[in-house]
Amino acid sequence: MPCESVMEFSATQIISKSTVFPATKSTLSDLKLSASDLPMLSCHYIQKGNLFPRPSIAITDLLLLLQQGLSRALAHFPPLAGRLITDANGYVYITCNDAGAQFVHASATHLTVNDVISPTHVPDSVKGFFSFDRMVSYDGHFNPILAVQVTELDDGVFIGFSVNHAVVDGTSLWNFINTFAEVCRGANLISKQPFFTRESVLISPAVLRVPADGLKVTFDEYAPLSERVFSFSRESILKLKDRTNNRKKFSCYGNGEINAAEVMGKQSNDPIKLSDEKVTTLIGNWIRNAVVTKTEPAREISSFQSLCALLWRGVTRARKFPNSKTTTFRMAVNCRHRLEPKLETLYFGNAIQSIPTYATAGDVLSHDLKWCAEQLNKNVLSHDDTMVRRAVHSWEQDPRCFPLGNFDGAMLTMGSSPRFPMFDNDFGWGKPVAVRSGRANKFDGKISAFPGKEGGGSVDLEVVLSPETMAALELDPEFMQYVSGQCC
Repeated sequence: MPCESVMEFSATQIISKSTVFPATKSTLSDLKLSASDLPMLSCHYIQKGNLFPRPSIAITDLLLLLQQGLSRALAHFPPLAGRLITDANGYVYITCNDAGAQFVHASATHLTVNDVISPTHVPDSVKGFFSFDRMVSYDGHFNPILAVQVTELDDGVFIGFSVNHAVVDGTSLWNFINTFAEVCRGANLISKQPFFTRESVLISPAVLRVPADGLKVTFDEYAPLSERVFSFSRESILKLKDRTNNRKKFSCYGNGEINAAEVMGKQSNDPIKLSDEKVTTLIGNWIRNAVVTKTEPAREISSFQSLCALLWRGVTRARKFPNSKTTTFRMAVNCRHRLEPKLETLYFGNAIQSIPTYATAGDVLSHDLKWCAEQLNKNVLSHDDTMVRRAVHSWEQDPRCFPLGNFDGAMLTMGSSPRFPMFDNDFGWGKPVAVRSGRANKFDGKISAFPGKEGGGSVDLEVVLSPETMAALELDPEFMQYVSGQCC
């Protein structure tokens, strides 16, 4: 594993670079990029990673553990040790040729774990924890598909993954990272074997024509941005979900909607106190006397859709649009379970589509939070097998790369997912304390959702906005009342 000379990037010092090869040779055939993979060729490599307390073992032993574990993990994920190729007909494939992944050892010992996770805004130094900065996925023809960078901090370690976005989506990436951690802990058999099948409607006969000078991202990579991670506790998320679903305990004729909390609230303020038994009887009478109206069962709005609606409203207010301005909230959805027949849950590759929801700024702000959440909910629920196939067919009529960005100043794009197992990564010295991402694919309005460290349904939103919009959002009372650590 030959090493390159030392260089410095964003205050992170690169100590060495080497190539790690799979522990066993691949027998996997070339994998054709799908109609979900190909649009990602103009996107940056995905950059995601975990922050850990410093393990007790020496750094040389740690690096050896991770290199050997990576070699074994690559044997289960041959595409990540391959390269992209384009055949004479213009079809792009992953050739599983065992060319290897890049392994980088870096140092940022002037930083501590708290330096990374404590600031209100994500420090720029985090961008130096990842390789292949600003590299687009098309460059996987000439560069490794995967790079793993291990950065030493004063009291911690950051393991950053830079992976070709035309090869993986979030589901595939986190399955690989979980597997990498699993084999580092000594597992001989992995618990979640990826599926490399290429037999679905996503495998298209259409050809994506690439300009002679290659591909580049469709947004300004150098625009000034402000980035912050907003944390939402389980309790805050449940409160928000109750709000968007109009949770009511009882519906009573003539008395509007009454719930048990209201009963107890009235009881606590009454000069004449009733016994617990009397209160229970009173509630029971209300229930027995309630007029029941038969209606269609309401579709429950999810916690995540509720959170997205809250953000949509907050950012729209912060951007100070006229009422007539059309805003867009775009969500990436997993198509694996939407297709018929379904794709395997651990299908390896991209199986995502982007669902836009449109509404004027006036509608977003004049209606309540429930209305905004309902618009998102309807779009997500309606994206079934027919809609997935329709989107594939539409792309085949005009094969193109995904236009990532905020083209009219009124867009929000939600990526990643709080359901991804980002904290299930114990490489042998404990689970991570944080998830962070690099500079990749960030623009005004790009949002990434992570599970909260405490679990239980907590969520972290990594929000990227123009500095003036971020400043206004941080003063938005409706939004900030749900953020952990803020006054409600």
